[in-house]
Amino acid sequence: MVLKVSLIVVLLVICSCVVEAISRNHNNHNHNNINKNGSSLAAIKFPDHPSFSDVSSSGDNDCSFSNSEQLGHSVPTMTSGEETDEESEAFPAPKPHKNSVKLHLKHRSGSKGAEPKNSVIDSTVRDLTRIQNLHRRVIENRNQNTISRLQRLQKEQPKQSFKPVFAPAASPTSPVSGQLVATLESGVSLGSGEYFMDVFVGTPPKHFSLILDTGSDLNWIQCVPCIACFEQSGPYYDPKDSSSFRNISCHDPRCQLVSSPDPPNPCKAENQSCPYFYWYGDGSNTTGDFALETFTVNLTTPNGKSELKHVENVMFGCGHWNRGLFHGAAGLLGLGKGPLSFASQMQSLYGQSFSYCLVDRNSNASVSSKLIFGEDKELLSHPNLNFTSFGGGKDGSVDTFYYVQINSVMVDDEVLKIPEETWHLSSEGAGGTIIDSGTTLTYFAEPAYEIIKEAFVRKIKGYELVEGLPPLKPCYNVSGIEKMELPDFGILFADGAVWNFPVENYFIQIDPDVVCLAILGNPRSALSIIGNYQQQNFHILYDMKKSRLGYAPMKCADV
Repeated sequence: MVLKVSLIVVLLVICSCVVEAISRNHNNHNHNNINKNGSSLAAIKFPDHPSFSDVSSSGDNDCSFSNSEQLGHSVPTMTSGEETDEESEAFPAPKPHKNSVKLHLKHRSGSKGAEPKNSVIDSTVRDLTRIQNLHRRVIENRNQNTISRLQRLQKEQPKQSFKPVFAPAASPTSPVSGQLVATLESGVSLGSGEYFMDVFVGTPPKHFSLILDTGSDLNWIQCVPCIACFEQSGPYYDPKDSSSFRNISCHDPRCQLVSSPDPPNPCKAENQSCPYFYWYGDGSNTTGDFALETFTVNLTTPNGKSELKHVENVMFGCGHWNRGLFHGAAGLLGLGKGPLSFASQMQSLYGQSFSYCLVDRNSNASVSSKLIFGEDKELLSHPNLNFTSFGGGKDGSVDTFYYVQINSVMVDDEVLKIPEETWHLSSEGAGGTIIDSGTTLTYFAEPAYEIIKEAFVRKIKGYELVEGLPPLKPCYNVSGIEKMELPDFGILFADGAVWNFPVENYFIQIDPDVVCLAILGNPRSALSIIGNYQQQNFHILYDMKKSRLGYAPMKCADV
């Protein structure tokens, strides 16, 4: 027990020291403007807040702001309507169809005059905070009863399904096929490393912008009455304005999908709502009623026509007390592996896979990134599509995270000699590697990071080694160089798969004349994380049916 506590203390002290050092550096530098000379390396705007890898538990709260209807065993349904009229008559499909859903992630460039060094400093501080949160979640996961309760629930009620299905047709219609299109925006202009998804919630539908996060599960929105809420763009969601809002009763088995209060709140009245409390480890949290609502997204049919699809009975949190810096977002949309995530709830509609393709951060603001639910035949036929198996599933692993098993890394085709245990996920939940959309850079556990950094220093010749921007190292002066020649970099997975990256995915331009390695280190006991900066211009596939991660190099602006 002393050893466990010591590891946690060491981790927090190390991360705190790094954050303090970065902050001092931030105050002692004069900064240059973003390079506009056409370099392919991105000078990016990083998060001004921690992203949220959640630790969920239920609070001892009283969130019963509206009467809860007896929900029985209803499941989410999907209907559709015309885009030109948000309140037009729906025409549901007669049965579930495995159509694909393409959601556009609209990219917005950073603010004019943004200072690259400030951006990198802010991003690194927020990434380190997020990593602390991820690690706290691993530690505290051992004290949670969520997984065991979900397993018991599944055994007791194997025939129940809480996933969306298509509603019976109100009138005879032919099945609708096509791709569902919604908008996802880069948080760059907001000082955030996350991506945002435009969602229409309620009946009639109203627009909200939610942070997209593969490191968390719960979908939630700030709700009226907003007793303690952060500032957001646009009005708060008001359940009274929606005819499709339904509270989940504390007697409903779905209430067990959120952790029990400690001590548990007595569940007495038949219409008593199900309270939830989600804590994200850094002090950010959301508290409110666990409920059902209709989410609306756009469907683009094969002939190019745009229609609306209404996904009914989506489980989400109606947050009345919310704290944290969410950069104008109205809430969060979880894409984690757990049963509460939007990705999991969409599986019965579009199959057990989703993918995204993130454009590079220097792209024009009119260029969109994409998120696609369902099978993407174009991606599956891509000649350079590779797969590696998902890991995890062990005692101590967090069911939300997408683990992959790294064997080593390569620099210029040299397989580096990194101790095998560096990559292992222990039975206590320490270590392991995840792929994450909410972390910006890539972080490798020690001693892997030091070995990788030293390999680059050995192999890079002809460029002046400079003090760029701690903690990013090594950094090089590339003044007057039109085409940089830097070592190749790739990840070698335990099953033999290899992921090779273009140089703009692992070197970052922090000044017009300075580039730095965009990889940092973590303490040995912490997670290794493949962040979204390294995923740019790759089409990333999460195939849950075959338990594998796919990746294909692609110009994401053309997807």
